[in-house]
Amino acid sequence: MPQLRIASAQVNTCVGDLAGNADLVVEHTRSAAAEGAHVVVFPEMTLTGYPVEDLALRGAFAEASRDAVGALATAVADAGCGDVLVIVGYLDADDVGPRNAVAALHRGEVVATQFKHHLPNYGVFDERRYFKPGEELSVLRLHGVDLGMVVCEDLWQDGGPVTALGALGVDLVLSPNASPYERAKDDVRLPLVARRAAEAGAPIVYTNQVGGQDDLVFDGDSIVVAADGTLLARAPQFAEHLLVVDIDLPERQDTAERSRQNTVEGFSVRHRVLTDTPLDPYPPTHRPVVAEPLSDEAEVWSALVVGLRDYVRKNGFRSVLLGFSGGIDSAVSAALAADALGADAVYGVSMPSRYSSEHSRSDAADLAERLGCHFRVEPVEDMVATYVDQLHLTGLAEENIQARVRGMLLMALSNLEGHLVLATGNKTELAVGYSTIYGDAVGGFAPIKDVFKTHVWELARWRNAEAEKRGQTPPIPPNSISKPPSAELRPGQLDTDSLPDYALLDDILDDYVEGDRGFADLLAAGFDAEVVDRVVRMVDRAEYKRRQYPPGTKITFKAFGRDRRLPMTNRWRETHRP
Repeated sequence: MPQLRIASAQVNTCVGDLAGNADLVVEHTRSAAAEGAHVVVFPEMTLTGYPVEDLALRGAFAEASRDAVGALATAVADAGCGDVLVIVGYLDADDVGPRNAVAALHRGEVVATQFKHHLPNYGVFDERRYFKPGEELSVLRLHGVDLGMVVCEDLWQDGGPVTALGALGVDLVLSPNASPYERAKDDVRLPLVARRAAEAGAPIVYTNQVGGQDDLVFDGDSIVVAADGTLLARAPQFAEHLLVVDIDLPERQDTAERSRQNTVEGFSVRHRVLTDTPLDPYPPTHRPVVAEPLSDEAEVWSALVVGLRDYVRKNGFRSVLLGFSGGIDSAVSAALAADALGADAVYGVSMPSRYSSEHSRSDAADLAERLGCHFRVEPVEDMVATYVDQLHLTGLAEENIQARVRGMLLMALSNLEGHLVLATGNKTELAVGYSTIYGDAVGGFAPIKDVFKTHVWELARWRNAEAEKRGQTPPIPPNSISKPPSAELRPGQLDTDSLPDYALLDDILDDYVEGDRGFADLLAAGFDAEVVDRVVRMVDRAEYKRRQYPPGTKITFKAFGRDRRLPMTNRWRETHRP
C-alpha cells in the first residue's frame, strides 16, 4: 500500500511582502522536512499574499512574483529541503493575462505550474476582474503516487478540476486555499471537502490561509479528508500551524494507463514523473490529530482579535487609541485590543462633556483598571462650548459637535503620539446611520464594525465568563453590559429614543441586510409595517456614511463594504403597499 507523509502549512502572509512570504515558505518547509514530510502544501497565493486586488494588474508585480518563485525553488533546495515537494501559490501572468497560479517546487526547480480554473465573482471576490482561468491540469508522480491540484474555488464549485482529477484517477488531491472566515463557515467547509473527496475518489489535503488582511480574516482550519469523506486531521483555527499526517493510499493497478491520458473533461493534462518508485514501507509516526473546533463565540472573538492584531501590526503600528465612553461598544473594542496587542499597547481616553453621567465616567475608569491599559481623562466641555457659543448651535448640531470634538481630540493625540485610532461603532449603528460622520466614525480601523449590537452584548458576557473560568478579572465592567445604551449627547438621552429596541432592530436588519429580504418578506415574517418602513428608510439613507467609515473585520455573510455595495445616490425606496 503506497504511503506519503503530508504537511499542511497554515501560514499568515502579508500582501506584497514577497521576501517575507518566501521566508515563511522556507521556514515551514524546513520544519516539514524535519518531520520527514514528503510533500508540504501552502495556501493559495502564499508568495504574494491574498487578495492582491489591483496589484494583479501591475506587470511589475507579476514579474516580481514569477522571479520570486524561481528564487524560492533554489532557496528551498539550499535549505536542504530539495527532496520535499513544495506546493505554493503565487501570481503569474502570460500573454492571456494575470493568473492565480500554483507552483510545484522540487530539487531546486519549478517542476509544474497550474492556473486556477473557477474564478469567484461574488461576495468579497472579484477574481474575474483580475485573473484569466486556467484550462490545464498538472499531475505529478511522487514516489509512485499521482498527485493532482485544485485551487480554492475549484473545490467549491461543482465540476471542473475535481471531476477531471476523478476521471484521471489520481491518488491524492492537494488543495491550496485562501477562504475568508465568516460565522459558521466551518459547518459548510468540512461537508464540502468530504463530498469532493468522494467525487475525486481520493483523499484531499485542504490547506487554508490564516491571519488578517485589511477587512478580511482567514481562520485556517486546514483539514485532511479520506476518499470516503472521513476526517483524518484538522489544524486549529486562527493560528499558524504545521499539520503533518501519514496517509495510506489504496493500491492501484492502472498507473501506466492513467499516465497516457493527455485530455480529460475539457482540460489538457500535463504529467510529470518526479520519482516513480514507491517508498519502502515505513511505520507511521504522525497519526492524525483533529483539533477541536471553537465554540461560536470563541470563534468570533478569535476572528476579531486576529483581524485587529494583523491590521495594526502589518501596517506598522504598535499601539491603538480609542475613546472610553463607559458604554458596551468601547468596552468590547478595548478588550479586543488588549487581547490582540497586550494592555500596554492600548490607550484609552475618557472625554466627558456636560451631559456625561457619573456612571459613564466611572465605568470608563473601571474598564481601564480591569484591562491594565493606559488611561487619561480629557474633558471636552470647554472645546464644545467654543463651537456652540460662536455658532449658536442647538439640537442635532449641538449633539454632533460633541462627537466631532471627541474625534478631533483622538486624531490629534494620534498624530502627536503615533497611535492608530479605533472607531468603536457596531454593525447595527452603521446600518441605520446612528453615528456621527467625522465624529465617532473617525479612526483607522473599526474592530466591531461587522458585529450587531445584540451580538456585542453576547460577546461581552462570553468574554467575562471565560475570564472567570480562568480565575482572571473579567475585562468588561458589568455596569457597561447591564445599563441602557446612550450616546449621552443631551440630557436623559437613550438609544431607544431614536431607534427600535435593539433585539427587534437586529432581527429586522438580519433579514434586510444579511438576507436581502424585501418589504413584503419582512411583513410576512411578522414585523410591523411602520417599524419596517422606518428601519428600511434609515438603512437606505445611511449609505454615504458607511462609505466613509473605517474598515473592520468581516465576520458575517454580508459585511458592509466588500459584500454589500449600493449606490449612495439612489432614489429607489421600497414601501409598503396595503
